[in-house]
Amino acid sequence: MLRATLRSFLAHKGRLLLSALAVVLSVAFVAGSLIFSDTVSRTFDRLFASTAADVTVAPKDDFGSRVATGAVQTVPAALADRLARVPGAASAHAEVRADNVTVVDARRRFLGSTTGAPTIATDWHVTDRSPVELTSGHAPRGAGEALLDADTADRKHVRIGDTLTVMAQPGTLRVRVVGIATFTTTNPGASLVYLDPRVAAAELLGSPARATSVSVQAAPGVSDALLKQRVVAAVGAGAYDVKTAGEHAKSSAEQLGTFLDVIKYVMLGFAGIAVLVGIFLIVNTFSMLIAQRTRELGLLRALGADRRQVRRSVLTEAVLLGLVGSTLGLAAGIGLAAGLIRLMGAFGMNLRAADMVVGWPTPVAAYVVGVGVTFVAAYLPARRAAAVSPMAALADADVAGVGRPLRTRAVVGAVVGALGVAALAGCAAASRTASAASLLGLGVVLTLVATVVAGPLLVRPVIRVLGGAFPALFGPVGRMSQRNALRNPRRTGATAAALMVGLALVGGMSVASASMSASFDQQIDRTLGADFVVQNANFAPFSQEVTDRVRGTEGVGLVVRQRFAPVALRLPDGRRVTTTASGYDPRVDDVAHVTYVGGGSAAALADGGVGMDAGFAREHGVRLGSVLPVDFPGGRRAALEVGALTDQDGAEGFGMQGGVFLGLATVERYIPGGQDTALYVNAAAGTDADRLRPRLERALDAYPQVQVRDQADYKELVHDQIAVLLYLVYALLGLAIVIAVLGVVNTLALSVVERTREIGLLRAIGLARRQLRRMIRLESVVIAVFGAVLGLALGLVWGVCTQQVLALQGMGALAVPWGTIVAVVVGSAVVGVVAALLPALRASRMNVLAAIAHE
Repeated sequence: MLRATLRSFLAHKGRLLLSALAVVLSVAFVAGSLIFSDTVSRTFDRLFASTAADVTVAPKDDFGSRVATGAVQTVPAALADRLARVPGAASAHAEVRADNVTVVDARRRFLGSTTGAPTIATDWHVTDRSPVELTSGHAPRGAGEALLDADTADRKHVRIGDTLTVMAQPGTLRVRVVGIATFTTTNPGASLVYLDPRVAAAELLGSPARATSVSVQAAPGVSDALLKQRVVAAVGAGAYDVKTAGEHAKSSAEQLGTFLDVIKYVMLGFAGIAVLVGIFLIVNTFSMLIAQRTRELGLLRALGADRRQVRRSVLTEAVLLGLVGSTLGLAAGIGLAAGLIRLMGAFGMNLRAADMVVGWPTPVAAYVVGVGVTFVAAYLPARRAAAVSPMAALADADVAGVGRPLRTRAVVGAVVGALGVAALAGCAAASRTASAASLLGLGVVLTLVATVVAGPLLVRPVIRVLGGAFPALFGPVGRMSQRNALRNPRRTGATAAALMVGLALVGGMSVASASMSASFDQQIDRTLGADFVVQNANFAPFSQEVTDRVRGTEGVGLVVRQRFAPVALRLPDGRRVTTTASGYDPRVDDVAHVTYVGGGSAAALADGGVGMDAGFAREHGVRLGSVLPVDFPGGRRAALEVGALTDQDGAEGFGMQGGVFLGLATVERYIPGGQDTALYVNAAAGTDADRLRPRLERALDAYPQVQVRDQADYKELVHDQIAVLLYLVYALLGLAIVIAVLGVVNTLALSVVERTREIGLLRAIGLARRQLRRMIRLESVVIAVFGAVLGLALGLVWGVCTQQVLALQGMGALAVPWGTIVAVVVGSAVVGVVAALLPALRASRMNVLAAIAHE
């Protein structure tokens, strides 16, 4: 039986190749994501471990907030002299680092990264742990000189002698590039400007008496842990955030982990789609191969093979297919990881392919996925193979499953579908986001399973409609193509299911994204009352000079500033909620249309006041007039009285979680040194807004990091951000279509082999080659369109239910992108034509007499 199994596997290797490709793709994404994330983690672990000081003393941060406020938390620079005298300390240095700077060249080009990596200005202090070394020019001397990192210099074509403008929180300074510093480790994509350490604190922090941290190096023989104990004893427990090199590296790696998780989960999403669609392909392939080998399996049973041996033979072929696919997929995953490393290099993160990490969990995961998928997919066909009777050796081979009733599928599909519909209905009726989202996920899974199970039941009624015009348009060829698609509902349903999964995902996400865009458009129209909004391209804060320029522009009337503030609210229900509040100037109601459930902006923006979303307040027992303890960064605390409750639908953008907002004077008191994140600008009386815009743009010409936007620009910005998610979905669609095309090709190729005698007889009675190719193409098209119709119908239901969940968050508009839906259906027909090209060509080239004599 083993020899017979191996011969059968090698005899059908061409037919199994397309199924193996599905395994290769799924394994490649799993392996590639693991290798890439392991490589980046290992690289940065080495970077953090090699560059961190033995002990670092930094301001205490209880928020862990990465929202840029523009305020730099500092420690006294004199702390370095104090820590240098700690027993066991070899030296201590007051570090100066500002992550909130903007750097432009003489042509006013922004030199920072466009990928979200920070632009950092820091002091030039060389140690054996410095991540860069001076490779050309000389170190900065005085306030007018600076070094630039080599990667930024190459990317932005900056040379020694060029002039740069550095916009920091205290003000703007012009510096001349006097040297280039090259990274000796991985460059995480940041742009670095180094200043003379004697002037860095004054220029970047506003005072030479301040520093952002103090790095302490241990004397020989003193451990980091022991030095930390002594430093804590010297500065006082809880006064500062004190970390050893290992703790600092671990903390930095955890922050990086969020970025890595995004990439990993995206790639695992691709792998999941490949696995799901690949299962349909493998099930179909093995089902058809077993149907074609009915006489062969019956002969084996007649010769003495029992059911277990036959089942084991088919599963052994599946395991062999999984092993081959997993091996090729692992190799492809290594190539994919190398490609991602090169791609990250294009975005400024210079990883080295030579440092690629292939840990033991990666090949284990690759083979578990590859072999597991093929084994599970082949189990049902294997059971059908074991049920073949020895009498089948004496009869003509029949196509398995053609005449068997579909009652079991009907019952299972109806029960599962009813549960799925109930879950989706519960989602639409739910009043809480968490429960609605849970019911949505359950409903999506159940309705998908029900559609896959009951798909063959829908084949005959739907394809009779989709192919109803074929006989009139194409005559007997059209009629035969329609009947061929109806011949085996199970096979047609399984083939179409591969395409259905991807299109259902696209349909659902397209409706959700279109609804989000329409909802944001409505909210912008309803809430934004300003003529213009001045913001940084990535919503980061900007210097005071920008605000001054805007206020000084001719024709500007009202200017309302916005500033972010990380806060922690202690609520009446006992919870401590950390969120980001927004601080505003008075007269915010003149630039935003806010619906107040209680109170008003005057009380909320007054000294000691705060406002929030009414729904959030109701959930946590907050009432108008409640006094809430509020924690700010730096250990500052306040008791603020709730002066306004807003309707979130009308106050979207007034904050993050909870819609918390307060007066800008309150923010400046508790977070001094912050920077504005947005300016809401109205034209003065008698000034036309269309004429004001070019004046604002000219006034801000020296500040390329900020942009002037009106309502239309703001909508376009939101649409672009939503489009990023949609592009990801389209990429998933592309992957699903690739595998679905493989499935259609595989099905048609095996179907051509199965119908060899039939094709020979058709050719013998006068069917031309062109007519034969057309028949197979039409069969492929109707199967592909059938999958598209099922997928899009399912996706539209998912999308509508997803919009109901979004409506609980204030996004109540429902929009269906009919253009996308029509384009997908047309594209599916094209996919059907493309998938049929090779099988149709092969069928048309058959020798007529040999085909008729085929067994």
